[in-house]
Amino acid sequence: MKVLVTGGAGYIGSHTLIALCKAGYEPVVLDNFVNSKTECISRVQSITGRAIPVEPLDVRDVAALTGAMQRREVTAVIHFAALKAVGESVQKPLAYYDNNVIGTIRLLQAMQSAGVKSIIFSSSATVYGSPDSVPILESAALRPESPYGQTKVMAEQIVRDAAISSKDIKVALLRYFNPVGAHESGQIGEDPRGIPNNLMPYVSQVAVGRLQKLRIYGNDYPTPDGTGVRDYVHVMDLAEGHVAALNRLAATDAAETLTINLGSSKGSSVLDVVRAFESESGKVIPYEVAPRRPGDIASCYADASYAERELGWKATRSLNQMCRDAWNWQRQNPEGFGG
Repeated sequence: MKVLVTGGAGYIGSHTLIALCKAGYEPVVLDNFVNSKTECISRVQSITGRAIPVEPLDVRDVAALTGAMQRREVTAVIHFAALKAVGESVQKPLAYYDNNVIGTIRLLQAMQSAGVKSIIFSSSATVYGSPDSVPILESAALRPESPYGQTKVMAEQIVRDAAISSKDIKVALLRYFNPVGAHESGQIGEDPRGIPNNLMPYVSQVAVGRLQKLRIYGNDYPTPDGTGVRDYVHVMDLAEGHVAALNRLAATDAAETLTINLGSSKGSSVLDVVRAFESESGKVIPYEVAPRRPGDIASCYADASYAERELGWKATRSLNQMCRDAWNWQRQNPEGFGG
């Protein structure tokens, strides 16, 4: 089966290419390389030993998208292509709605024109906002607290509505928690532009000397050590979750829409991550405590039992392995792909 992977040169997308190849699928990458690099695809091809076709297109170009799907004879889409920084979305909301929401509409229009019936949509735990309780079930209230989170809620609904209207589209909406780590080879990993927005690449860049120290925002939360608790999931576990979802959709001819959390089902604090990273890297991570950031919450982690029941998927890699693989990537590539 040929699978179009939008945003396939990005962090999660590139790792999913490896999992798809391992499972016998034939991925085709679509990426405009605004937030990614062609070098990443070269390294994926080196890891897999496979030539992976690339369509250097924008997901909002319906005609080009349709042509690519028909030319490549794809039968399913995994849709990663999106802007994803919560803070930036507050500063540039129109760019986020344009890329994430309009981009999803254009993709669905192209799928309809090309006769492609299966889509796995990359959603996010940000759709839940501040949860009433943890762990978080898929049935929890949706209360996004940023334009980024709102784009995911809106895009989910658009995909659902498209499926209902066509009556023959198969959909998996996958809500990720906090993807971290890297492929065990160290050849690909997370390579954010500028100062990282997420904890693990920030810690990694401190360890490798690119940044002086880590800033921990708040140590007075009602958590075991006072720092925020989140659900960290290894990016390769997450990649394998997409393969499991694809297998699940391919196993039936009936139209269906699944909404599924992908997480580890447990929380780790900021200091848990720091200690695990120090243990795996042998580096001391200097840090300072800063005031809480507006909108940050004390604790957020998944109930991922539905994923195990529906997809036969469960996160298996430990926090220490996440840190070990993240460090392996960063020490081999201190400047990321640009180095």
